[in-house]
Amino acid sequence: MIAVWGAAVIQMFKDAFYGFGFFWLIVRESLRLNTHRGVGWKVVVMQILFTGVNAMAIIVLIALSLGAVIIFEGAQIVGLIGQKDQLYIVLVTIITRELGPLLTAFIVMARSGVAIATELSNMVISQEIEAYLAVGINPISYLVVPRFLGVTVSVVALTVLFSVAGLAGAWFVVQFLQPIPASEYFSNLLTHLTLRDIVASLVKSLVFGMVIAVVSSYHGFQANQSSTEVPVLVIKAVTRGFGLLIIFDVVITLVYLA
Repeated sequence: MIAVWGAAVIQMFKDAFYGFGFFWLIVRESLRLNTHRGVGWKVVVMQILFTGVNAMAIIVLIALSLGAVIIFEGAQIVGLIGQKDQLYIVLVTIITRELGPLLTAFIVMARSGVAIATELSNMVISQEIEAYLAVGINPISYLVVPRFLGVTVSVVALTVLFSVAGLAGAWFVVQFLQPIPASEYFSNLLTHLTLRDIVASLVKSLVFGMVIAVVSSYHGFQANQSSTEVPVLVIKAVTRGFGLLIIFDVVITLVYLA
């Protein structure tokens, strides 16, 4: 048992060091994105279209639902409607700073993360990566970097959209419980929305976007020769991605509260 646990720990550290090296390589190549014939930026735009634009509908729907649930539950449990200051604090904390970035990252991981891991693993199995190497094309800069930039930008933009939609959805529900003029609601909301809340949300979304892209690409390149490896690698990517997202969320929150 000790030998098994020791081997697992050693393998975990190996994966962690390899992952950090992979991340550093992506960052380095991102600083000199391959723009030969505009291919690199075209892939970035297409990734933003798939990850960001195509996910807007589900992001808005979940954000509106979350804002409505917070108002309903808050009114029934602690009577937040009569304590407007507490209402705004709860909305900012849950939607803007905490659940907004995390739920957005989960959705993107489930959509784009799965797509990236599947696409890259199939390219490895079909020996397309070897073909890129044979003609002198770096697969990291040509395939991974555009997806890394596209996913990161999309997660940040979707997080902002989630916050706006969630706070707006909460205001719509408030009108049915205790009508509040829009000017008063959003004015008070902006009063309680501090710069630290905005920075924490943006930092989380930026880190989450990078985690999603790196984890998905990392597992996509782990494929060998069989197509049966693809679903296994995709499941590993999603599982590890969710775990890392939660860990980074906790770490950033602790830094924020320190």
